[in-house]
Amino acid sequence: MMQTKILFFLLFVSVFLLGGEEGQYVQARKGMVETIEREVGSTSGYLGRERLKQSVIDAMGKVPRHRFVPQKRRKYAYENRPLPIGHGQTISQPYIVAVMTDLLDINASSRVLEVGTGSGYQAAILAEIAKEVYTIEVIKELAATAEKTLRTLGYKNIRTRIGDGYYGWEAYAPYDAIIVTAASGSIPPPLLKQLKPGGRMIIPVGGFSRVQHLILVRKDLNGSITTRQILPVRFVPLTGKH
Repeated sequence: MMQTKILFFLLFVSVFLLGGEEGQYVQARKGMVETIEREVGSTSGYLGRERLKQSVIDAMGKVPRHRFVPQKRRKYAYENRPLPIGHGQTISQPYIVAVMTDLLDINASSRVLEVGTGSGYQAAILAEIAKEVYTIEVIKELAATAEKTLRTLGYKNIRTRIGDGYYGWEAYAPYDAIIVTAASGSIPPPLLKQLKPGGRMIIPVGGFSRVQHLILVRKDLNGSITTRQILPVRFVPLTGKH
């Protein structure tokens, strides 16, 4: 009986301590999601939709963004703004992460390619919805940190790779959806080739010193490409030998 009481006491203490560490962010994350929903409503004219899919809302409300932010900046983790993560890169504004994910129209059977792993946060959001996520990062240090964070959080449907994302990841193509999290001067042809007929790509296009726009790319079942300009945005540039 005494051993049973001790076991329950230790279990209680463990849960209490975990709640103390992670629980402080629960309300902040809820507030972040509410802010995103308001922003989506106010920009519905650009987006062509008044609200996010429930799967996207659920993912944004579940993934602990603070775990992808450097320790010294965690107090800002649930503010609706980008934050520096080192090496001249940022973790994207939560609103932008949500919108880009929503526009991909992915579901539980989707295979998604992400170009620009960064902190790993966007990959985690995708992994909450899609069946498989393949993500590429050119900066080795960021790739290593992101892979460690994703593994620690228990994501088993994300495969990471160090490399130049401009050329995609041909070994696992075609993809139902492709998301590019850095600005390119134009839409990379290798990514268009690796997009599945009927698939979607979301990518910021434009130079770092001029206006960029979030572009939604669709490939129809015959392979024809159409694009739609969504929002003016500001992303770090896509890097690599290209």
